[in-house]
Amino acid sequence: MQFIEYPKCSTCIKARKYLEAKNVTFIDRHIHVDTPTADELKRWIPLSGLTVEQFFNTSGKVYRDNNYKEKLKIMSYDEKIKALSENGMLIKRPLLVSDTKVLVGFKESAYEEIAREMNHES
Repeated sequence: MQFIEYPKCSTCIKARKYLEAKNVTFIDRHIHVDTPTADELKRWIPLSGLTVEQFFNTSGKVYRDNNYKEKLKIMSYDEKIKALSENGMLIKRPLLVSDTKVLVGFKESAYEEIAREMNHES
């Protein structure tokens, strides 16, 4: 399981502490240093049940400063994937990635389900 985060993000810190408290083993990945690739994003989006647009960090500075609210309306799917893969700060975080599921953001109930599954497998 991968935990993809921006370490200074308060939501990421909360999610990390939750995983650690539940003894969930994960590989940590810095979203800005080791940005998800286009191929990874193309695999993960369907596993998340979300749209590519929902992967954008709409409250982030890069999103706002570059007017992605308007740009997304005219960008193709591949252009959106390319933008996300070129700048990790555009991606909503944290991401929790398993072989069968991808969680975007931190929702305790969803993390609880993952923690139960992981602890059940052990």
